[in-house]
Amino acid sequence: MNKPIVIDLFAEDRAHEQFLRPLVLRIASEARVPVQVRVRSARGGRGRAMQEFRSFQRLIESAAETAPDLIVVGMDGNCVSFAGKKREILEATGERHRDKVIAACPDPHIERWYLADPDSFHQVVGSRPNLGTGKCTRDFYKRALADAVRRAGHPSTLGGMEFAPELVAAMDLYRAGKAEPSLGDFLNEFRAGLRRAQVRAGGTNGSLV
Repeated sequence: MNKPIVIDLFAEDRAHEQFLRPLVLRIASEARVPVQVRVRSARGGRGRAMQEFRSFQRLIESAAETAPDLIVVGMDGNCVSFAGKKREILEATGERHRDKVIAACPDPHIERWYLADPDSFHQVVGSRPNLGTGKCTRDFYKRALADAVRRAGHPSTLGGMEFAPELVAAMDLYRAGKAEPSLGDFLNEFRAGLRRAQVRAGGTNGSLV
């Protein structure tokens, strides 16, 4: 059996962690690439995640930590755009780590990715979300997600985060990526990163397309 590709995840909050971890596992599974996902930071917001990310790089360089094969850094785009947030992440990335870093930047907020495929959302949750377009109002999509969960008759104990693994499993990723370009960008870049990591590890199994 091939040695798993080790992926470290830095995310600004739990909503990112709950969605990104199963998404990474699904993509790797579909590509038949064994992976191990380690959540390094998922609390305290963007500032905490970036601080932990920078500190982690210093630990790797001092040999106090073992370098992973890939690093996923998740933070909201906040209407800056995927490219803008990716640039911000890369500016915080040391040269030796840049080929390993994959930016996950939902634009404007992670809840848009939860809602990216209304058909599968309805299948899982039991209601269709009411979505606007181009909304940058703070918490707009967080409320849209929680409202959709409540309309389906579920107690919204976690605001919809509790459905993340099921939503990721049911989602049509092609359709969702077309609807949400920032998600499509992440899917493309993560698959490419997984190919690079597999080549570096010397693996030839899997079907990364």
